[in-house]
Order: sequence, then C-alpha cells, then structure tokens
Amino acid sequence: MNLQFNKNIPLNVLCLGAHCDDIEIGVGGTLLKIFQEYNIEQITWIVFASDEKRKNEAEISAEKFLMNLENKKVIVNSFRDGFFPSQWKEIKEYFEKLKFEISPNLIFTHYREDRHQDHKIISDLTWNTWRNNFILEYEIPKYDGDLGNPNVYVNLEEKYLAKKNRITLETFESQRKKHWFDEKTFNALPRIRGLESATQFAEAFFARKILL
Repeated sequence: MNLQFNKNIPLNVLCLGAHCDDIEIGVGGTLLKIFQEYNIEQITWIVFASDEKRKNEAEISAEKFLMNLENKKVIVNSFRDGFFPSQWKEIKEYFEKLKFEISPNLIFTHYREDRHQDHKIISDLTWNTWRNNFILEYEIPKYDGDLGNPNVYVNLEEKYLAKKNRITLETFESQRKKHWFDEKTFNALPRIRGLESATQFAEAFFARKILL
C-alpha cells in the first residue's frame, strides 16, 4: 500500500466497524488524536450491524467523536449481527458501491485474524475493495483471546484515552450489563501496547503492506 500522507496533506479517512462500538473501542483514541493533529478533508464512518436502539447509540457516539469536523458522513447499516457469512453477497455488493463513492487515503478496519466472523469478513472485503490505499487493521479485546503482534503503534496521551472511554461508556447504554464493558478493559490493552512501544498508553495496528 502506498503511504502518501503527512501532516501537510489533507486526510480522507474511512472507518469501518462490524458492530456499533467497534470503531470506538478499536481506534477511538487514535481518531481523536488524528483529528487534533492533522487536516481532515473528509471522514466516513460506517457501521454494518445494528438494531434501532444500537443505531441510535452509534449515531450519537460518532457525532461526539466527530463533533469538530465539518465534512463527515456517518452510516449505520442493519446487517444481522453474527450472521455476516450468510450475508456475504449483500455486504460485498455494498463494498462495491462504496468503492465508487469514496477514495480514502487512510482506512481503519478490523484485524484480519480476528476470530469474530463478522469482523473477519469486514477485514477481508476491505482489502478486496481497496488495493492502493493505506489500511490499518485495529484490534478488539474479547473472549476469543485472538490478539496478535501488531507492528504500528500510536502513542496516546491520557486525555485522548480518557475522552474515548468517556464517550463510549456514556453512550452505549445497551452494553453496560456486559461484564467486560468498563474502563478497566478499555485501559488494559492500551497500557500493554504502551509498554510494548515504550510509552504509557498506545493503540496498536497491523499494517500488511506499505509502499514508501
């Protein structure tokens, strides 16, 4: 993939999440930092699975993350959670449509080796759709224990991590009863990735191909 942007080049960012809180959990801190430090030309934020309650939460959350940006588009779809393999044709067609609508120079998507079937399909179709764009795969901690060895780290000042956690925990009321949905979880992985990158907190990503 061709890494063509720097702080002097406006970013056209595409964020892809299978479920309503995936983008926030996987890349939320990094997005907040990018929005502060880079010139954002356009951001497209797409969620694939939702119901009415979760759609409302996802739209509110995205608006909070994107509050200070002018050119933004938030799309929350209603594909069936947990059944993406049986909806592959419809999701593939949706990606094909996106390919002709947006031309991002930075894409965030799921980790290719993620064990959740929905996450994996979104990752595979991202790479199938955009072959000349810079793609970073984010990670989601969960029961499956499928974390890998990332090769890109973004140092997060504590203010970005705190804001990410606050928005996510306040907004997604439907998830609060889940035993893992708390600040301890959301701090744990960034702290480990911070240790690995000789910082305090970091979000980590997988970059499969980079052309310099």
